[in-house]
Amino acid sequence: MAVLYKYSGAGNDFVVLDGRPEDVGHYREAGVIRSLCSRKDGFKAADGRIGADGLMILSGADGYDFSMEFYNPDGSSGMMCGNGGRCIVAFSSFLGLVPADGKVFRFVAADGEHTGEIVSSEGDVATVRLGMIDCSEYHPVLDGWFLNTGTRHFVKFVDDVESLDIESEGKRYRWDEKFAPLGVNANFVQRLADGSLKVRTFEKGVEAETLACGTGLTACAIASWLDSHEGSRETAASSWGSVRVDLHARIADLKVDFKAPERADAAFKEVFLTGPAELVR
Repeated sequence: MAVLYKYSGAGNDFVVLDGRPEDVGHYREAGVIRSLCSRKDGFKAADGRIGADGLMILSGADGYDFSMEFYNPDGSSGMMCGNGGRCIVAFSSFLGLVPADGKVFRFVAADGEHTGEIVSSEGDVATVRLGMIDCSEYHPVLDGWFLNTGTRHFVKFVDDVESLDIESEGKRYRWDEKFAPLGVNANFVQRLADGSLKVRTFEKGVEAETLACGTGLTACAIASWLDSHEGSRETAASSWGSVRVDLHARIADLKVDFKAPERADAAFKEVFLTGPAELVR
């Protein structure tokens, strides 16, 4: 029987297990995933919190330090999860894995190759710098932006994110026909006076607001740059190159770094998401 662990990435919590030593196919079954992730009577961690925002399995992969399998709490196979990616990097270190190059883990997930570096740690909390895929799919849509940062996202800028009825607004965009049939995660962003972003996210698969969404925060950071430079890309040469955006999720702060493209049809590259990953004992 596999040992189950609970990790939290900025409040996004996951059931995590090591799939290398034994057959864990049982844990890939939709019914088992739904049961473990149920907020009513699912897996209970030491902090008393019941259920999870998803399940992850760490497995072996040729040419990589490991692979990451991510499943939504409804039992469906998910795409990339940024907070989950940081957690599985911390989990790999907890298991005693050592990066092939001695410093940075290379792993593969549903959306492709990623890197992960533990930049600091204290007790059960690690700060992880996660390398994301290039963002080449983005465009304005409805009253916001569509971006694919490993998962499909809609980003809308609002004046007051705290007063937002996120359940009704989130469902409206999540199920909008513009995003059919796959749907999107819906992110709502408030620009603060210091230039940072305050974010709330309604996640598909969870079908509710979560405390944080890593790919969503990444999408919001890139959308903020796009929104600020819309219509002026050819004259915004001073803003090309490396960009850092500070973001505030519900209970944690994170950073997104990226290299902005010089052309409107080019990809955002060297995208990194940095934030906490905690083993919940």
